[in-house]
Parts: sequence; C-alpha cells; structure tokens
Amino acid sequence: MSRRCELTGKAVQAGNKVSHSNRKTRTRFLPNLVQVTLISDTLERAVRLRISAAALRSVEHRGGLDAFLTKARDAELSDGAAALKREIAKKQAETQAKAA
Repeated sequence: MSRRCELTGKAVQAGNKVSHSNRKTRTRFLPNLVQVTLISDTLERAVRLRISAAALRSVEHRGGLDAFLTKARDAELSDGAAALKREIAKKQAETQAKAA
C-alpha cells in the first residue's frame, strides 16, 4: 500500500534532520494518513478512503466529498477516487436531466 493520499496526492518527502550541532541526517517525512469513511450525498452511500488529515479538513471546508471531488483535478486523484468522481458526475447529470 502506497503512502499517498487518495484525494490530494500528498506523498512521502525526503530531507535532512538538522541537529543542534548542525549535523545533517537523511530522513523521510511521512504524510499523516488516516482511513476514513466519507458519505457521498449524490450516490447515497459510504466510501472508504485513505487520506491525509489535511485533506479531511479540506473536504469538510468545501462542503463534503461530492463538492471536493467536482473541484479536484483528475491528475491529483487516485484511480479509485477518479472513478468515484466520474460516477458522481454521471449521477448528477442524470438528476439534472430528470429535473429539466
């Protein structure tokens, strides 16, 4: 399982820890990934994703999973999240066609 956020694409970064004596030690900085269950209002079901804590705050800020995915770029999303975005867009198009 990769250490990459499924929504934002945030991944492992490499860098140096610098001590008080100014020694540089190579290290890996891991993203704060959490397994969450988010509810899609459009699809009316729950979706399990492995996302970063910062992405979870962004999802809440934008108004939920559906709003976040409609604004997100496909390049940042994982394959599963991109498929979910297409499914949501299809369902929203069907809903708008019925309303018109």
